[in-house]
Amino acid sequence: MIDHEETQQDISAPLIDKQKEKEISPHYSDDVSSSSQSENSPIEQVALTVPITDDQSLPVVTFRMWVLGTLACILLSFLNQFFWFRREPLSISSISAQIAVVPLGHLMAMTIPNRVFFKERKFECTLNPGPFNVKEHVLITIFANSGAGNPYAIHIVSAVKVFYKRKLTFWVSFIVVLTTQVLGFGWAGIFRKYLVEPAAMWWPHNLVQVSLFRALHEKEERAKNELTRNQFFLIAFLCSFAYYVFPGYLFPMLSSLSWLCWIFPTSVLAQQLGSGLHGLGIGAIGLDWSSISSYLGSPLASPWFATANIAAGYFLIMYVVTPFMYWSNVYKAKTFPIFSDGLFTSDGQKYNISAIIDPNFHIDFNAYEHEGPLYLSTFFSMTYAFSFACLSATVVHVFLFHGRDLWQLSKSAFQEKKMDIHTKLMRKYKQVPEWWFLSILLVNIAATVVICEYYKSQLQLPWWGVLLACSLAFFFTLPVGVITATTNQTPGLNVITEYIIGYLYPGYPVANMCFKVYGYISMKQGLTFLQDLKLGHYMKIPPRAMFMAQVVGTLISALVHLGTAWWLMDTVPDICDRALLPPGSPWTCPGDHVFYDASVIWGLIGPQRIFGNLGHYSALNWSFLFGAIAPVIVWIAHKTFPNQQWIRLITVPVLLAGIMNMPPATSVNYNSWIIIAFLSGFVGYRYYRNLWSRHNYVLSGALDAGLAFMGVLLYLCLGMEHVRLDWWGSDADRCPLAKCPTAEGIVVKGCPIF
Repeated sequence: MIDHEETQQDISAPLIDKQKEKEISPHYSDDVSSSSQSENSPIEQVALTVPITDDQSLPVVTFRMWVLGTLACILLSFLNQFFWFRREPLSISSISAQIAVVPLGHLMAMTIPNRVFFKERKFECTLNPGPFNVKEHVLITIFANSGAGNPYAIHIVSAVKVFYKRKLTFWVSFIVVLTTQVLGFGWAGIFRKYLVEPAAMWWPHNLVQVSLFRALHEKEERAKNELTRNQFFLIAFLCSFAYYVFPGYLFPMLSSLSWLCWIFPTSVLAQQLGSGLHGLGIGAIGLDWSSISSYLGSPLASPWFATANIAAGYFLIMYVVTPFMYWSNVYKAKTFPIFSDGLFTSDGQKYNISAIIDPNFHIDFNAYEHEGPLYLSTFFSMTYAFSFACLSATVVHVFLFHGRDLWQLSKSAFQEKKMDIHTKLMRKYKQVPEWWFLSILLVNIAATVVICEYYKSQLQLPWWGVLLACSLAFFFTLPVGVITATTNQTPGLNVITEYIIGYLYPGYPVANMCFKVYGYISMKQGLTFLQDLKLGHYMKIPPRAMFMAQVVGTLISALVHLGTAWWLMDTVPDICDRALLPPGSPWTCPGDHVFYDASVIWGLIGPQRIFGNLGHYSALNWSFLFGAIAPVIVWIAHKTFPNQQWIRLITVPVLLAGIMNMPPATSVNYNSWIIIAFLSGFVGYRYYRNLWSRHNYVLSGALDAGLAFMGVLLYLCLGMEHVRLDWWGSDADRCPLAKCPTAEGIVVKGCPIF
């Protein structure tokens, strides 16, 4: 039987036993003082992974850094935007660039002349300052990080140009993309004291890249019968690279193995229960790293307590709430598919959105009355209920569990004695002045107001909407940041921003989308910058060099992402139109469909006619209250039973926000992710601690990189239409009847007629 107290300690990641420190961690050496060891991070995963030394003599801002960083940013921006519109979006993380630039960096160090320019002057510099070093490498990766994430504002462009088929010029689009990205700098600067410097804000995902940097740069002696991290990485990378040819081309069914559908090929019920792509996914799994990590990130980087919260939330909505609502026929649920991101009429047919838009890009109320109210699938409506609850739960949870610490920080109670070794080492560098961040913030807000007013015919958002969106982003950055920095999961603001502007300014879909992007994405981008700042914090990169790399990388990324998206929308026939695309076409744009649906629900029709007094889903608003109460119950239980530490690890916002990626994410993505996260975060971390500390994050980076390189190779070889093999294993899931309604008399093409 598992000892309960021991399990609690494993989940909460206590301080390292100092007697065993040197045996477990490879980072300690004889020249590291005992005081440095005693000041190491209180988070065990960080103490096991991040070095506690710094070499300030290493050059950082070099010619190699500029060339390779810019190249990595451009390539990742292009490739990620190119793959984003495809049926199974392939996300190429900065880890791929992190690996690819290593031989290039060493090659440049060997071949470029080391001539010194402006010798003995203020601006003395050289093209080759010596061997390629880890700090240059980190800054190149920061550049790559700017290109790795798709700017959310691109969704506005695709929704207006492709779905609504309205005018939106390139330069207006570019300004929107750029201002939403840059706005996050301001929030990052304001909240870095709270979300970067404290050791408790450990940003789990960064440990993957830290492990990889160490594997690529540190010399390691091979122990008997063991692999070095470099050797392990190379083997795992080659295996991942070779394996992806099967789910990526030869055997796509590996992406979603739904065995219930194979056993009952003519049963609607069995396929609704078993489909990993269109149903509840009972028993469905994916043996494809892209389907495992595409929406929730790497399961190997998730702390076990966060995984447990996500699994609980997923089980609650997928196997308790949704089945109960569907088979109770609440909201006419059986008239629609059980799992779908579609918009329906009352008789289960696809809603004709274009019929309810007037020439001024506003809702036509007479046409809307003629078409009738809009309906959602059961699961889609329940995700909104969880989103409502997550919002209030985030604020209450952070207030109850982190409020005292944040208040002390606000009162400048961040004393020297509370710093870990990483923060002390970083204090030796010249910091970025607060006014740099504030200037960018204020100039960006002013520019956004001017642009929205000047191009109001295209963007529809009034000046007060910009200011309100920025206020929401400012309010939520800290509580959401605390949760992200400690759990690796980010509760989204997208629904509440849509809700607010939908009530205040209904009938204008572009205004709704812009408000969501400025209110939600500026916060999310701020968290991305904060995560990169923490990576630089761990790797001891001068803050001003980090700031420069982030600003330049963001400018390059915005232009390349938009240029790529614009090119695809102009050159791929019928892109995103599932009705007109040829069978098997990859250009189905799953993420853009969800964004467009949301703009119809919240912007065009408005929440009052769907979730308000004029709609069918008004009862879902009680979720706000339930979300606020749930953390209070957990907090009371924790205070009542203080010795039961596992109670404190119940993180209600993570539990509720875990399913926010569904749709477009599906049950097979979650099933596989939870299994791998359990094996790594619980089994590996508890029973094979030494092996886990050496190889877990390296394995994550190797799997990402192998997938990315083979994915790019397949698309280059097979062309833009991604020619498929025609055989039984070429179709993932094979559960066509899972999309069928079960209400009597509802006729849908491809489904049995009752």
